[in-house]
Amino acid sequence: MWSIDATGYAFAAIARQLLLYEPAYQWWQALCQTALFETQAKQNKHPSAAARKQFKVFWLVLLGVTLWQFLPEFVFPFLGSLAFLCWVAPHNRVANFLGSGLGGMGFLNLSLDWANVSNYNAGVPLFLSPWWSQVVLFASFVLSAWVLLPAARWGGLGGYAHCLMTNRACTADGAVYPVAQLVTSSNTFNQTAYEENGPMYLGVHNLWTIFFDYASYISAYSWIAFFGASNIRKAYKKFRARRDSPGRGINHQYTDRLNVLMRSYKEVPFWWYLALFSVSFVSIITIVGLDLIFIPWWTYFVALGTGAVVVIPLGWLYAVSNFQLPIGTFNELLYGTMVQNLSHHKNPIGASVYGSIAGDAWYRAQYMLQDQKIGHYMHVPQRAIFFSQVFGITLGVPINYAAMRWVLNTKRDYLTGELEDPAHIWTGQALAGYLTLGVQYVLIGPTKLFQQQQWKPIPYAFLFGAGAPAVIYLLHRLFPRAKFNLWNTTIFCSGASIFYGNVSTGYLSRFIGGFVVMYWAYRYRYQLWARYNFILAAAFDAGFNLNLLLVFLFFGSGKVVTMPHWWGNDAQSVEKCYALD
Repeated sequence: MWSIDATGYAFAAIARQLLLYEPAYQWWQALCQTALFETQAKQNKHPSAAARKQFKVFWLVLLGVTLWQFLPEFVFPFLGSLAFLCWVAPHNRVANFLGSGLGGMGFLNLSLDWANVSNYNAGVPLFLSPWWSQVVLFASFVLSAWVLLPAARWGGLGGYAHCLMTNRACTADGAVYPVAQLVTSSNTFNQTAYEENGPMYLGVHNLWTIFFDYASYISAYSWIAFFGASNIRKAYKKFRARRDSPGRGINHQYTDRLNVLMRSYKEVPFWWYLALFSVSFVSIITIVGLDLIFIPWWTYFVALGTGAVVVIPLGWLYAVSNFQLPIGTFNELLYGTMVQNLSHHKNPIGASVYGSIAGDAWYRAQYMLQDQKIGHYMHVPQRAIFFSQVFGITLGVPINYAAMRWVLNTKRDYLTGELEDPAHIWTGQALAGYLTLGVQYVLIGPTKLFQQQQWKPIPYAFLFGAGAPAVIYLLHRLFPRAKFNLWNTTIFCSGASIFYGNVSTGYLSRFIGGFVVMYWAYRYRYQLWARYNFILAAAFDAGFNLNLLLVFLFFGSGKVVTMPHWWGNDAQSVEKCYALD
């Protein structure tokens, strides 16, 4: 874990010269953190009425969110998914499927649980993402949950009628596929068991999430080629000009106030990143060479290459839209393609290991770049930020590992599906998805997989991902006032790739909240928005995370305490959707 994080931090060097110092790249999450830190600094150094009011608002909202979250998270789960259609017809199967946000399509469903409203898996935070990106994401949700789901449920979309709302692998008759039987004791593919159980099927919903996942990955490259290439070229020209003028840092090429102030500090030498990468490289290649993490040694080099390639396009997307693109599915497909003809390395975990290396190379690079942007906003020396990040992973990795062990020890029955979490927080949905992908790509193999009838449309996702930005670009050139350039196909496809089978609530609530905050307040109450928006964003997230810690300490750290069942914590359905199947 340390080595993977260090690899990503080292990869930040690829994009920092292009994306960090340009004033046009806001890095919205960095703005949020900066606003909070600046408020605290003003309150301590130069207290004023405005600073005191901001600080007071922060603490009041933090306290309010912390206390409120005890209701949907523990005492009153009913608030997590307000399924109005289920209230009208609690025993009607159609109304239940339409209205449920915990196993249905979430039509007109609202949530008062910040865990569902914020839902950082969707990649577009309410307070921090531009309104246009929130509109694009909600449009993708409407397509996937409100159009495609009923078409699959009642219109025969996809042909396979089983397992619509699960991302686990299934048999032809809809039973859970016994994936454990496909692995022999020597970690090889059990062809006999596969022939006995038959082909592996996925629910139609899961299939189109994979389709859009592939499309979003390719779209990221295509989109930046059409809409971001000119900005990247300008940044690269400045990089070359700086290389021809030794002694002048990148800050000298920009005249804005922040870059002028940062000229006083020394840049982080490139060899520091190289040294960080070298340490992580030696440790990982040693572990891979000892065959401890289920992947061939040469695939590690491919993982490094694919991880490095995405840093600039995905970093650019995040810098302008605050959208982090998940890339795990494509990485696991690539790994499956590489090992499908090997007689060994057939453990499904290998796909997750490969995806962790290739994916975290980008994710951790993004965190490093984001924190360096915070330092840029707050005039903190670049070298101090670098060392603080390295120190952070030194402490953070064992803490994260301990938290992971706690989840596995206390929530195992929920994660395995033996028990059902009434609030659908601990569903094991992501873990089930990882296992399904690993079995498909590593054990069965992409070639055999794509020969199945239900998988034949999936390869067209690559064509769609490459072509959609070209169409949008053409429309933008023909109708420049229509702002087609804001209809980012990468964000749209990524939103449509989210699996809504367990949780489809919160999206409408976030869209309404985003309209109030990032459209109405930003346009018509800008001074109020500028003063409090990022403070509120930090307070909501801090309050939510503090509540999670308190719930763990009070109800889960020692003896596990469960909330008694009552009207707001119905044992059968917290939403009152009693006919949901």
